[in-house]
Amino acid sequence: MTAPLVWIFVALMALSVPVAHAMLGGAAAALWLDGKPMAVIAQRLYTPTQSFPMLAIPFFILAGNLMMSGKFGVYLVNVARLLVGNFKGGLGQVSIIGSVMFGGVSGSAVADASALGNALIPVQKKEGYPAGFAAAINSASSTVSVLIPPSIPLILYGLVSNVSIVDLFIAGILPGVLLGAGMFAAVAWTAKRRDLPRSPLAGGFRAFRAQILAAFPALLMPVFVIGTLRFGVATPTEVSVMAVAYALLVSGLVYRDLTFRGIWEAAVATGLMTGAVMIIIMASSVIQWVLTAERVPQELAAWVQASFAEPWMVILALNLVMLVVGAFLDLPAAVLLLGPLFVTIGQAIGLDLVQLGLMMVVNLAVGLYTPPVGTTLFISAAIARAGIGETVKALLPFYGVAIAVLLAISYLPALTIY
Repeated sequence: MTAPLVWIFVALMALSVPVAHAMLGGAAAALWLDGKPMAVIAQRLYTPTQSFPMLAIPFFILAGNLMMSGKFGVYLVNVARLLVGNFKGGLGQVSIIGSVMFGGVSGSAVADASALGNALIPVQKKEGYPAGFAAAINSASSTVSVLIPPSIPLILYGLVSNVSIVDLFIAGILPGVLLGAGMFAAVAWTAKRRDLPRSPLAGGFRAFRAQILAAFPALLMPVFVIGTLRFGVATPTEVSVMAVAYALLVSGLVYRDLTFRGIWEAAVATGLMTGAVMIIIMASSVIQWVLTAERVPQELAAWVQASFAEPWMVILALNLVMLVVGAFLDLPAAVLLLGPLFVTIGQAIGLDLVQLGLMMVVNLAVGLYTPPVGTTLFISAAIARAGIGETVKALLPFYGVAIAVLLAISYLPALTIY
């Protein structure tokens, strides 16, 4: 049953069929050829929609959309510019610091790439940044968002692996900071070579204080999320609802830029993003049933143990597979497809599942700015009006940073299970 599933899935993907539909096509063919009842598809499609923790996804997305629809984004960019604008290539550094801050609100690399890209790339080009380099900074730095809580990919991994989402959120902070610091160094090195300008925000300490105070309520969002989860005040789903209430209060009472039109647009955007994620989740549930019925995870784990002598070799092989898959599949789909398989392998070699989750998300995040299906790569290149080849060439230092952080996460467990 597994071989038809794989071949038909690959064939449909090659024909540019959407991922979720390719999954369903492969699963349906596998069930039909094996004589299994097609009612399994309807049952498995319905099952994941009944998960209470799944509600955290639309509410965290909505909270991020509400926060980013008003003045918050402007204040955030200004704070980042005051912090790092005086460095060479300061606007490039602003993109990275902004991504770390936005990650605590949106949890989505695509949302980050769109919001910060539209705000910063045109200004960077005016200050002399090559279009490809501006697109490269934005496409790579936006992936920091998938590690800083609340992270949508970490929620998805937690759901398919039965790992605590709270543990994953806390474990993502240090790798996220490391990734951001590495990209900061990459931009500094490139800015020095290209002699890019400094871009300080005028006003000195008085402006710094004013911008910090203005941005402070919004910057409390990630602290609120982590603190509430860490001390057991509420579950992730309850915290996501509280985050929406917090976003409404901050936008309505503090920034006073909340309008019915803004709420409507945030709700529509949330519905579209949630629908895109949910159909992949539902389709992957059918795939998982087929693979489990064929005992594929157990057989794969046994094959890996027999083929690789040492656990470090298994970890290296997993990383290579995830890097390749991430280049062809969107991050949510890849997490849902590989998660159940790799959890079994991780358990077989004694790999901590929280550590595996961070490895998976970092690996697949690299695929977001890697051809041929790099979502943040194409968004950033379109905003900058840069060629893909030009952007990929400028991305080389960022690939190096990502691989270095990935290897550190893979072989230094203390970075994720501290």
